[in-house]
Amino acid sequence: MKAITFTSVSCLVAAVLALSSCKKNNSQEIPFPEKGKDAKMLAEFLDSHAKTFEHFSVDAAAGGVITTSQGTKFNIPPNVFRTAGGAPVTGAVDISIKEIRDVSNMILSDKPTVTADGKMLVSFGEFFVRAVQNNQDLGLRPKNDTGRQIMVQVPAKPADNVMNGVKEVPMWTGDTTVTFTQYGFNHINQPVTLTSQYTMSKGVLWNQIQSSYAIFNTSNGTMNFQLDSLLRWTNCDGLAAMPNPKTTVMAYFTNHFNTETSASFGGEQPSMLFFKPKNFNTLVKFYNVILSAPAGKEGFHSYQTSIPVGLEGTFLAISAVNGQLYAEQKTVSIANPAAGDNYSTVSFDLQPVDQTALLALITGMNSK
Repeated sequence: MKAITFTSVSCLVAAVLALSSCKKNNSQEIPFPEKGKDAKMLAEFLDSHAKTFEHFSVDAAAGGVITTSQGTKFNIPPNVFRTAGGAPVTGAVDISIKEIRDVSNMILSDKPTVTADGKMLVSFGEFFVRAVQNNQDLGLRPKNDTGRQIMVQVPAKPADNVMNGVKEVPMWTGDTTVTFTQYGFNHINQPVTLTSQYTMSKGVLWNQIQSSYAIFNTSNGTMNFQLDSLLRWTNCDGLAAMPNPKTTVMAYFTNHFNTETSASFGGEQPSMLFFKPKNFNTLVKFYNVILSAPAGKEGFHSYQTSIPVGLEGTFLAISAVNGQLYAEQKTVSIANPAAGDNYSTVSFDLQPVDQTALLALITGMNSK
């Protein structure tokens, strides 16, 4: 988990609460909605349609081959599992696999394909694997113990939009939580350290696994890699080949931006923005909130100088405000910055949608 020493969050939250407590409660007015209610509603909607785990069983001593509904094969060698204490495992083991291969499921599961430093990735698959026996999570024995490791074969097509081609594609590990550490004093003036974990607003933090690559097999059309750990997200992605000059994109919600988004330090956000480049199996999440924005200029911005000028793609802007969902899907070509500016702009006019319509917009991103 990404760890951050962070003291200003509690100060900011305290300031917001202090300001809120000063407001008079007028029974003649419509009460404000519960803080965080819209973010929770949107998160629950996405989660209810997100990809679920597939479940399998394998004999630990014998090993076996598991094939997911999307055709990905997990070749499990004998005696590869170990307990938390390091002991070899025998008997039946329950395997749970979550597999994300398309943009709509990246949106629903909040798993965009951007590196920790803002580079776009072309995805051949994101995977989370868990092994359990007797309600206890298992790990994998080191390769030098067994001589083998779990091998994964992902159906894949050649792609000409991956930097350095697809013969060797880097492997990435994903962290989904951030740890905040707060220092202070208790009621008898003794030093206290409090640690809290929050879901990342960026969805996931992808970092490259050094010296680990997936190999493209042209004879059977698969991407092949070793799974050397469990209970973490693993990503088989290539860096997107996008040579054009880069710009920073300011994305304005001209209406229906939920202002609670700027105070959403965890993963639940009442307003969200995603971008899919044309012909790339890539999803960018804009999670940086524009600060001190005037009316009509609220929204998000990209990483600085990270979006190629001239890149075609489709945005999906989503908001939940006072229990109502709003959205707009908009296809654009990223423009050059205006004279004197160091950023490009895109504006959105969100309209009311129900859950069925929003799910259709999300699913429609696959073909953009």
